[in-house]
Amino acid sequence: MDEPKIPKLIVITGPTASGKTGLGVRLAKMLDGEIVSADSMQVYKHMDIGTAKPSAEEMLGVRHHMIDIVPPWEDYSVARYVKDASECIEDILRRKKQPVIVGGTGLYIDSLLAGRKFSAKGSAVLRRTLEAQYDSLGGGAMLHTLGEFDPDSAAKLHENDKKRIVRALEICMATGMTISQHDTESKTLPPRYTAYKFALTFADRALLYMRIDSRVDDMMSGGLEDEVFSLLDMGVSPDCTAMQAIGYKEMFGAYQGSFSIDTAVEKIKMESRRYAKRQLTWLRRDHEIEWITWETAPDTERGAESVMERLYEAE
Repeated sequence: MDEPKIPKLIVITGPTASGKTGLGVRLAKMLDGEIVSADSMQVYKHMDIGTAKPSAEEMLGVRHHMIDIVPPWEDYSVARYVKDASECIEDILRRKKQPVIVGGTGLYIDSLLAGRKFSAKGSAVLRRTLEAQYDSLGGGAMLHTLGEFDPDSAAKLHENDKKRIVRALEICMATGMTISQHDTESKTLPPRYTAYKFALTFADRALLYMRIDSRVDDMMSGGLEDEVFSLLDMGVSPDCTAMQAIGYKEMFGAYQGSFSIDTAVEKIKMESRRYAKRQLTWLRRDHEIEWITWETAPDTERGAESVMERLYEAE
């Protein structure tokens, strides 16, 4: 009996401001496809400018999924993303269309392609409870508790390592497995999807940074300040996940009077450049990615030709 065919996806990724949206839309038009966003902040409603959501004009009539799906006061996890995005992909495939994954959140993309399992019981509530216990009882007591569940992990951690102690306890309580067992099981799963992965970059990093700075200026002229303040007026807590996004947390600092709007803008540019650098570092770990390098500016026509040539070669 033949093995079941693993669906093939096209992934367009890269750092912020590298031209992912334009190339993704062009390919979707060429391939009768639909786009599944892989951006951890574009899932939130009412957050359009600071997350650089594609406009209706930029979408060119191509259907987009995984954008504007939850309110900004909700915690949205990678586990929920994998579940929701997988459902979108299955629906696209059933309708005989080509899924095109577009976005820069590497963890979302990797977890989606792997079909990584996450505990249905895991939640932000459990994590916050454990964090509160750590703060009240101390790291030593929490590490001792972890040792009762998972002595191997406890032996490797220091009592001051709050994040890893809490994470290990969360896995134990949510899954009944140690974190080592959980990670091993997840990594040995066969991939849910195979994918042709393409990442965008610039021959000169300075050009990318210039585009990032220009995009932030465009966000400000487009009303980022008002967007952030309207979220606060809606009652969105500055402590929630959505408000930790670059652009929003800096503008909240200006809202509080911690620094000026001009300073907030400079902070946004700096943090965006740092984020782009982290994205590139993450992507370079994946040796299956094929790079498309822009010399001066994104050339979606040439980029699409490169992708299509690769697809034809693989047939």
